[in-house]
Amino acid sequence: MTSDAPIRTDIPPSGTGCAECLGAGGWWFHLRRCAECGHVGCCDSSPSQHATGHWKETGHPVVQSFEPGEDWFWNYQTGQGLSGPELAPPASRPDDQPAPGPAGSVPSDWTRRLNR
Repeated sequence: MTSDAPIRTDIPPSGTGCAECLGAGGWWFHLRRCAECGHVGCCDSSPSQHATGHWKETGHPVVQSFEPGEDWFWNYQTGQGLSGPELAPPASRPDDQPAPGPAGSVPSDWTRRLNR
């Protein structure tokens, strides 16, 4: 399945972690990358759900996983997975960056704090 939403293959990711969590000293479980503008936000299992917040704020509905070894896309607007092109590198967070992350910011009881 493809999407009518804009997917930009020339825009690099905004960074190596969730932009809002890094700015606020928060943490994330997994990362998602906006396929339109490159914004990296945390997934819906993360406490702050910044990737979904980015979609609601900007109207950019398509994200790609920003986890090593994953290349799937998701359309928040339709609630469906879809196929997409290879985006500008890098394709994921650094392999040495832990998940959850970032290192040093994840609470010891992080599994109890996930959204399920």
